[in-house]
Amino acid sequence: MSDLKTKYLSSIVVCFLLVSVFTIPVNAQRVIDYIDISNPFLRKIPIAIPLFRYTPETPQNESLSKEITPLLSQTLEFTGFFKMLNEKAFLEELQKTGISGSSINFKNWTAIGAELLITGGLQVQDKLIVAELRLFDTFSGRLLVGKKYKGWHDDKRKIVRRFCNEIIERLTGSKGFFDSQIAFVSNQTGNKEIFTCDFDGYNVKQITRNRSINLSPAWSHDKEWMAYTSFTKNKPDLYIRHMVGKKRGVFVSFKGHNITPSWHPNRLELAAALSKVGNSEIYLLTGSGKIIKRLTYDWGIDVSPTWSPDGKKIAFVSNRSGNAHIYIKEVESGDIKRLTYEGKYNVSPSWSPKGDRIAFCGRNNVDMFDIYVMNVDGSRKMQLTKNCKNNESPTWSPDGNLIAFSSTRFGKNQIFVMTAYGTDQRLLLSLPGEQFEPSWSR
Repeated sequence: MSDLKTKYLSSIVVCFLLVSVFTIPVNAQRVIDYIDISNPFLRKIPIAIPLFRYTPETPQNESLSKEITPLLSQTLEFTGFFKMLNEKAFLEELQKTGISGSSINFKNWTAIGAELLITGGLQVQDKLIVAELRLFDTFSGRLLVGKKYKGWHDDKRKIVRRFCNEIIERLTGSKGFFDSQIAFVSNQTGNKEIFTCDFDGYNVKQITRNRSINLSPAWSHDKEWMAYTSFTKNKPDLYIRHMVGKKRGVFVSFKGHNITPSWHPNRLELAAALSKVGNSEIYLLTGSGKIIKRLTYDWGIDVSPTWSPDGKKIAFVSNRSGNAHIYIKEVESGDIKRLTYEGKYNVSPSWSPKGDRIAFCGRNNVDMFDIYVMNVDGSRKMQLTKNCKNNESPTWSPDGNLIAFSSTRFGKNQIFVMTAYGTDQRLLLSLPGEQFEPSWSR
């Protein structure tokens, strides 16, 4: 309660709304699956989000409503699950009808094709906002989600993201990714430094300022630590940085290179490629940089490990067959299986959080790079990018429904996002210089 005493009111307080709704478990409410996230031919659900009701009726509060309503629309649209209906087609105004199910004529919404409806009410008290937000099934008139939030004016984005997380979990059964971040490399300062942004490209922050070459950022499972490779000592070493406090960072510098870190999905341990014995092999390290054990033994170069969600396997890149291909190793048994055979250069594996697929980068027939996905046994390979120059470094969203990657389709390396099936490819953010090697947090 100390923060409450300091600020008088918490930045975001989730309150209850309609007790009869919230006493029902989420899974019990899911009578039907609204969104089949496993369907590669997913049909976008038409959704209407009219301008939120606001009280008192002042120009300032109307402006606030006109800011929050499209923000919620844009946040949901980012998922690729929804088709946003044009507000010019709306037959009702919440300012006149209210936001409760009893005051809404759902036929007016089904008539324009809306299958889902979000209503919102904003009460403004000095510098505080009380937001009542509701999601309805327009055909049945059922309330699917109803929540009440209280926060400062600057918490608008937090309120919207909190509600969007509720919506996605209600409609898909999986938690949303609206609290996640993406780390990436950018040379906008003249050096290759590590930056972060929110999932939608908002709130860009520079993390490293060492005026050197920094590469391969990787988030720990709890988002508290970031590991990356840096050349600040004139050779590639690992740095492990605390992201949420002032804990002392870790510097890992064995003989040779120390590159491509990848955090264990459940523990503060990481796999990385070290050449301390002369050849590049993959090792398991503690969060403090001490070697636990060596994971690969081969004459070839082994790099770029990525963990299965259960932490029992790693996929990695090796040239042990003569060219760069992707392999899987069972950590305990030591069994290794080659996954890719087509092409001569397959790199940057990224294991889906769902555990069923691996994304990777492969060189095509015209010496360009594209993003592919395959099952974890190497079957059902699918090309996601095509005819748009170089596309590299895929990384999955925490729910496994989106992939961020870098592309030169507009002339320079920039970060893009697409669905897990390659649809809805769009630019994430536009910054000076080039941006590449994205890494999505959990």
